[in-house]
Amino acid sequence: MVEPVVIVHGGAWAVPEILWDRSIAGVKTAALHGYKVLQEGGSVVDVAEAAVEMDAIIMNGATMEAGAVAAIRNIPNPVKVARLIMEKTPHVMLAGEGANKFASQYGINEVDKELLITPYAKEELAEYKKYTNTVYCLFNKTEHVNPVGHDTVGCAVVDQKGHTACATSTGGITAKMPGRVGAVSTTGCGEAIMKACLARHIVSVMGTGQDVVTAIKSGLNHMETRINGFGGAIAVSCKGDVGMQFSTPRMPWAYVRQGKLHYGIHPGQHIIEDL
Repeated sequence: MVEPVVIVHGGAWAVPEILWDRSIAGVKTAALHGYKVLQEGGSVVDVAEAAVEMDAIIMNGATMEAGAVAAIRNIPNPVKVARLIMEKTPHVMLAGEGANKFASQYGINEVDKELLITPYAKEELAEYKKYTNTVYCLFNKTEHVNPVGHDTVGCAVVDQKGHTACATSTGGITAKMPGRVGAVSTTGCGEAIMKACLARHIVSVMGTGQDVVTAIKSGLNHMETRINGFGGAIAVSCKGDVGMQFSTPRMPWAYVRQGKLHYGIHPGQHIIEDL
């Protein structure tokens, strides 16, 4: 029997101090909610969908099924659409207008984009028009002036039977070009993550028998040394091992296991609370 685990992240980037408390509160709430779903008999896929709220992906480790959407517009919870693609079609990914039409067929309709764009996001866009390289400013290890950013969230789950699932949803980086598709299942600079095949690297290292934390560190080190890319990742194994690492200035994360809530945002920070 495996000890169930639910771990979530709120994106690896230079999270500004004004967002620290809200970021931590968000990942704690998501982890607790996901763990409750698991305790009430929900599947690992149910948990992965519930824990994250316009790219998105969901994967079921037990069946090797996957679904994803890319460049979908004005959908408040794109991971729901990704799950429908996984369960209702033979495809893995739909993009753009096709993804929106598919969502509409299942009663998931577009909403007014103003409902999805916060005043803070508008300030971010105005600020980053001043920079020539948004990606560098968001994810480099060095702190920058007005380091505003992105909205990636992710979840990984393992249940008592060792079944795993994960989900990731993102609006992408601030000031991204139209049509940009972000890499998912990890977090940080999507272009670097795709070039380095970060998630695949982590899984491959775990396949050699290395622990989860060692595998994530190896992947992040490979991405940094090969292409000067920065980011983070969360992972669980079928044995219930859990890990989170990041090479950016900060990454909010939280997980629940054995009646305890673990969380942090700064490098080396690991706070534990009894439930």
